Amino acid sequence: MASIFDRIKAGLSKTAQQIRERLSDVTGAPAPASATPGGAATASPAPAGKPAPRVTEADTLEAVEDALIMADVGLPATTHILAAVKGDRSGGVRDRVKRVMLGILDRTQRPIEIGARPHVVLVVGVNGTGKTTTVGKLARWHQTQGHRVLVCAADTFRAAAVEQVAVWAERANVDIVRAQMGADPAAVTFDAVSAAKARGHDIVLVDTAGRLHTRANLMAELDKIRRVVGREVPGAPQEVLLVLDATVGQNGLSQAREFMAASGANGIVLTKLDGTAKGGVAIAIAHELKLPIRFVGVGESMDDLVPFDATAYVDALFTSPW
Repeated sequence: MASIFDRIKAGLSKTAQQIRERLSDVTGAPAPASATPGGAATASPAPAGKPAPRVTEADTLEAVEDALIMADVGLPATTHILAAVKGDRSGGVRDRVKRVMLGILDRTQRPIEIGARPHVVLVVGVNGTGKTTTVGKLARWHQTQGHRVLVCAADTFRAAAVEQVAVWAERANVDIVRAQMGADPAAVTFDAVSAAKARGHDIVLVDTAGRLHTRANLMAELDKIRRVVGREVPGAPQEVLLVLDATVGQNGLSQAREFMAASGANGIVLTKLDGTAKGGVAIAIAHELKLPIRFVGVGESMDDLVPFDATAYVDALFTSPW
């Protein structure tokens, strides 16, 4: 199996390509190859007889600013990065940018710690982010770490949601607690946590119903689930993972703020990273929300949810010199 770096690099290929394109004209880095009508890749030749213009650091920083904004790093994080780069005179611009980005991400990262059992994880988010799929992939990942996993199908409102998560649980070969359509999600979650305590499961993954962050009544339901779980297992839920779709870029930040307030979201799963050129949003999340990114989705298969690695992420953004 490919390394985490290789998988994150593949997932960030569209974002990295866009950054290279934005920087190539100014910094002198090779422009991305383009396909000829016959299918062969060719590089754009430099104009004959003209010396290459001198590129100043100011030119490079302007190009970096443009590249970061286009990659959805966001204005606040981009402004911070450029200010820090200008104040750091050690090494080239590329190395300074990478150091600042890594510092932003490292300040939010902390290891996943499984202490008291069961370790309860609420998985929350709006519809369409890949939330239920993420539950299945998380079940698989935890199982590979030697954990006994129980999935709770607490999305009792969406048609076929219970069946969908049941299919993922079967693929991951983990247990599941489910209820009939329309059942109280908090009651289902309580039953699942009670079952996990009785059966000795290490992890409970709760698939909650997708909800718009603007719907106060649905957001209040998440708070009810948290309170019910906390009464059954002191300190639970230990994790509330918000699933964000990387393709929506900066729009995901407003979602995240509301879910942090309503559900106590304390970690991010960034899905569909391989389908967007907005992969820079991970920097915006860490800088503006101070939330750790726990996992990133880099494909559709069961094993295509990988633990986030800040160094691999930053290296993958800048895969060619400039």
